[in-house]
Amino acid sequence: AARFSHAARSVTLPLVATRSRARTASGSMPNQASWRAERGIALPATGHPHGMPAHEVLRLIAPELDPTAAAAEVNRREELDVEGITALPGAAELLAGALGDCAIAIVTGCTLPLARARLRAAELTLPPGALLVTTERTPRGKPDPAPFLLAAAELGVAPADCVVLEDAPAGVAAGRAAGMHVVAVGPTPPAADEHHPDVAAWLAAVRARRG
Repeated sequence: AARFSHAARSVTLPLVATRSRARTASGSMPNQASWRAERGIALPATGHPHGMPAHEVLRLIAPELDPTAAAAEVNRREELDVEGITALPGAAELLAGALGDCAIAIVTGCTLPLARARLRAAELTLPPGALLVTTERTPRGKPDPAPFLLAAAELGVAPADCVVLEDAPAGVAAGRAAGMHVVAVGPTPPAADEHHPDVAAWLAAVRARRG
């Protein structure tokens, strides 16, 4: 039922906005990279753990620091720098009701101020009744399923009836752990139930399945 052929009732998404200018070679955002460089903090060989909240990333890569204080500094930089933030293809269409009365939640590792800053920059507006689940609202972030399960509970939808659109490995893992149908969009490794280049391509596939 969670394939949107006919019966799925909810879509949970990442922030649906991305920075059009290139990430660093490690995969992290430029502000994060410059903050680490100033302090001589190196990433693990696997690169930046994209999709996790900043304080959890910092707990992994800089355990000697206070993760809450360090994350607050990184997030402040990100809030002030929204140059190049654009909507993922198909995101505006989805938020505007492309799937009818389907319930929608945006589930992100961003803080609430950062999420709002990026949504404004991308010129995206949440529809009435949509949820915005940010990192302050759950004790554990992705790849833990808690953020997605909170969204499903507040929407009144069973996890099995939810579709997760994700652009980060941590989010894919969280959606799968929540028991939801996971659609990877973008360059995320396709360890998901479906894989599409972007939200627009997924919407096209949904329409084709519906006939």
